[in-house]
Amino acid sequence: MSTISTTTAGHGSRRATQRCGPKPLPEGPCATPQEPALEGLPPLGGFAACGLDGSLRNPCQARRFVAHTLHLWELPLLVADMTLVVSELVTGAVRHALLAEPQEHPVDYPLWLGLVRHPDHVVCSVADPNPEPPGRRDADSGDFEGFGLELIGALSESWSWSLTEPRGKTVWASLALPGRD
Repeated sequence: MSTISTTTAGHGSRRATQRCGPKPLPEGPCATPQEPALEGLPPLGGFAACGLDGSLRNPCQARRFVAHTLHLWELPLLVADMTLVVSELVTGAVRHALLAEPQEHPVDYPLWLGLVRHPDHVVCSVADPNPEPPGRRDADSGDFEGFGLELIGALSESWSWSLTEPRGKTVWASLALPGRD
């Protein structure tokens, strides 16, 4: 059983420790504010973030974090698509942003995964230290790899990326809430 830290935003900060089920959540710093960021959201709020260490186990950790957060937000119908999108975003960041070009000055959590709930959609984003844009790889129809951005595009309302100051980029995707147009 693992422990994650939860940070509460609002009047005076407090820290709480949460026990999670048999599959541990990422060991990096995590935050899920307890006060809603947007009116009408469940009491657990509309923002969650998790630091990832850049290892090959990060896609699995990211999927568990997303599933856990979406269940807390009472959005179980979004879990399958969002976990696939986040898995592809994190896999791309680990493979192409970190493993392809190891960092001069490594940090504990070079990747950050964020989820933001809006009234009609949820945005997931992955920030990494590499400023190179995400690229589509020419994959043969028989390949099992190289279709990450196509999957993200097929499952999301929209996706894009932007440079992040002071360095790096953030790649994001927006998925509609079930039952919303």
